[in-house]
Amino acid sequence: METIDAIEFYWRPGCPFCMMLERSLGAANVPMSKRNIWDDPDAAAYVRSVAEGNETVPTIRVGGWSAVNPSADEVLQAMKAEAPHLLAQG
Repeated sequence: METIDAIEFYWRPGCPFCMMLERSLGAANVPMSKRNIWDDPDAAAYVRSVAEGNETVPTIRVGGWSAVNPSADEVLQAMKAEAPHLLAQG
């Protein structure tokens, strides 16, 4: 299994849901690799692949887990299962 050093946070400018989730995860010291789907065609394609063809953000990937518009608690639970070493950084 590949070791990851941050969750992947797919977002776009002006998205209030992205801003709220980013703030919550930042408060929990979650390391994030942010990918703007408007600037990154590969990121947009990934989001479409997990969001039924839509570019719905925020979309989060933690190892083998992905979710569209998850709560901060859902992301933290996924981190416990997929990347518990990232929780220790906080």
